[in-house]
Amino acid sequence: MAEREAAHIPSMTIIATKGTLDMAYPPFILASTAAALGWDVSIFFTFYGLNLLKQDLDLKVTPLGNPAMPMKLPEGPNWIKGKALPMPTSVMTLMRGFESMATGLMKKTMDNKGIASIEQLREMCIESEVKLVACQMTVDLFDYGKDDFISEIEEWVGAASFLPRAMKANVNLFI
Repeated sequence: MAEREAAHIPSMTIIATKGTLDMAYPPFILASTAAALGWDVSIFFTFYGLNLLKQDLDLKVTPLGNPAMPMKLPEGPNWIKGKALPMPTSVMTLMRGFESMATGLMKKTMDNKGIASIEQLREMCIESEVKLVACQMTVDLFDYGKDDFISEIEEWVGAASFLPRAMKANVNLFI
């Protein structure tokens, strides 16, 4: 029994449903970490999460529907640098250009902290043999073409084809 348990390769499936810059990090960080630990990992990209597999990533940060979003300034004088902006997200969403500013601030903060970019994390997943699975129904729904996406997508399937894999996995995450 111990021998069989020692030979078991843990597995994880992730369902990625969001395509914003801030929500792109969790699936790629968790997948690349699990793969580095020797796990068998698959990510099913559906609805807006499918944007994470596009060749040209143009991901933004949006305060809309994100009440816990801390807007901290990555630059500036010490009295304001790293301080959260005391502004309700409902006000942020009404300000013209705020999404671009929030995206720029997030990218600058991550760069300052030495955090890998989404492109780098995605490449680490590919190199680690994480299985990238595109939801074919979403591709059809949004009239995407396969040439819009990276070539490393392993499968183009629907939920009915992915769920049996998730059922057998040790860990399942919905992001």
